[in-house]
Amino acid sequence: MATTRKTGKAGTRRRSVRPMIQKPSGAFHARVQKVGPEHFGVVCVDCHKGQSKFFVCDFYGNIQLAPTSLDHNRLALDAAIAKIRDTFAAHSIQDSIVVVERTGRYHHVVKQAFREAAFDTRVVHPFATKQNRQPADPGNKTDDADLRAMHRAAVNGFALCEPEWGVSWRSLQLLVRHRRSLVEKSSSVCCQIREHLDAALPGLASCIDKLWESQVAWHLIERFPSAAAMQQAGLDRLDQSLRQAGIRFQRRTLETILAWAKQAAPAEPTAHINHQLVLALNADRLQKAQEIKLLERRIAQELASTPYILLLSIPGVNVVSAAEFAAEMGPIENYPTARAITGRAGLYPSRYQSNKVDLANGPLVRCANRRLRFAILLIADNLILCNQHFRVLANQWRVAGKDARMTHIKVASRFCRIAYQMVAGRKVFRHPCLQQRGYILQKLSAFHVEHDSPVDQIMTDLRHATEQIPVKEHAAEAKPLHEQLNELMRKKGPQPLRDILPVVLARLGLGSIQSPESGEADLPSP
Repeated sequence: MATTRKTGKAGTRRRSVRPMIQKPSGAFHARVQKVGPEHFGVVCVDCHKGQSKFFVCDFYGNIQLAPTSLDHNRLALDAAIAKIRDTFAAHSIQDSIVVVERTGRYHHVVKQAFREAAFDTRVVHPFATKQNRQPADPGNKTDDADLRAMHRAAVNGFALCEPEWGVSWRSLQLLVRHRRSLVEKSSSVCCQIREHLDAALPGLASCIDKLWESQVAWHLIERFPSAAAMQQAGLDRLDQSLRQAGIRFQRRTLETILAWAKQAAPAEPTAHINHQLVLALNADRLQKAQEIKLLERRIAQELASTPYILLLSIPGVNVVSAAEFAAEMGPIENYPTARAITGRAGLYPSRYQSNKVDLANGPLVRCANRRLRFAILLIADNLILCNQHFRVLANQWRVAGKDARMTHIKVASRFCRIAYQMVAGRKVFRHPCLQQRGYILQKLSAFHVEHDSPVDQIMTDLRHATEQIPVKEHAAEAKPLHEQLNELMRKKGPQPLRDILPVVLARLGLGSIQSPESGEADLPSP
C-alpha cells in the first residue's frame, strides 16, 4: 500500500537568514573572501566641479596608489583608468570596486567613465563620508581625509549599487522637475504682482474673483493705471474698451470695479512705477504659464508609455500628480515590495532608544528621498480632498482626535500599497477607494483637450495608454468614451475627439459607433 505524504504550498517554507550589518546593496564581502583581502582593490574618487581626486588601496586600507588629481575630460579619464589597471597588475589585485562620492551632478562623468570601462562602480553618500571622517580626523576636512573616510564607508557596506534608469525615465524626471521649478517661480511672481498691485490699485485684487484668469481685470489694469482713471472713464467707456478688444464680460463686473474705484484708498507715491512692474511681471507670469502648459503635454506623452498611467483610475489622481510620482519612483522593478517605496521616501517615524528609554514614534526620518516623499504626500492631500473613501477615513480619524499629520502619512502609506499592486501587477486593483472609479482614457483625453494638444499627440497617447490597460478592463474603459462620442455626434462644429474616439473604441474592441447626425430620433418611413 502506497503511503501518502502531505505537501505544503510551494514557497511557504521560510529560509533562515543571518542578519547583516552591511547594507544589502553595498555588501561585497563574499567576493573579498574569495580572492583574499590583500588581493581586493578599492578605488575611491572624491568628485568636484571639473576635477576629482582618487587613490587606490586594498581592502585593509594599504595605499597602493597615492591620491592623484583627475581632470574631467576624456584623455585624463582614460589615463587614470590605465594607471589603475597597471596598479592592479603590479599588486596582484584580482577583484575590485570603484567608489564615487555623490556630489550634485559632478560625479556622473566619473561614474559613467568607470562603468563604461567595466568596473563595478558604486556610489557613497556624502553623509556616510562625513560620519566616517569625523571620528578619525575631527576638525580636519581635506580631500585626502575624505578619501580615507570613503574607504571606511565602502568596507562597511555603505558604497551602494544604484539601478540604472533608461533614457525615457530620465527624460520624464527632468521634465517633471523642470515643471515643478516653473510652478514655484510662477507662484513667487504672483506674490510680487499682488504686492505691486496693492500699491498701485489698493484693494482691486480682493474684489475680483479669479484674478489670474480674468481677462477683463487685466485689460482694465493695463489701460487704466489708477482708480481715478477708471472712475473718470465711467461705465460706458470701460464697456467700449472691452468690446473693441473682443473680450466677453458682464456689465455687473464693471459695476463692481467702479464701486471699488469710488471708495479706493490712496495709492502709493510710486504708483506709476508699481503699475509698470505689475505689467512686466504679469507678462513673465503668462510666459511661464504657457511653458508649463507645453511641459505638461510632454509629461503626459511620457507618462502614457509607462504602467503608472493605471493610477489615473484612482479618483483624486490626475495626470500631473501621477507623472510626478512616476518620475521620482522610476521603474517599478526596482522595488521588491511596497514597503521599499515608503522606506525610500522616509514615510516612517524615527526612533530613539537607550536602555529603558524608547521613543518609537518620533518625527519622520530626515534621511530620505525628499522629492519622492513630496510627490506621495501631494497625492495624499488630493485623495483626502477628492476621494470619497479617504475623505471618510480622514474624517473618522479627525473625530477620534488623531493628529492631522498622522492622517496624511497613513493615507500616503495606503496609497503606496495600492499603487504598487496596480503598477507592478499591471492591473486596476480592486479597492474601496475605487468604488467610484476614474476612467484612464477619459481622464487623459480631457487633459489633452484642456491643454489644446494636437490631434496626432492625442491619438498617440491614447494608443500607448490603451496598451498599458489590461484587456479585461477594456469594456469598462470604453463605456464612458462611447457616451462621450454620442454627445459629440449631436454637437455642431469642429470636434477633434469626434474623429479620435471611434479609433480608440475600435482598439478597445467595441467596434464602430453608429449615431444619427442630429439629436432627433429617426422617423419611420411611410
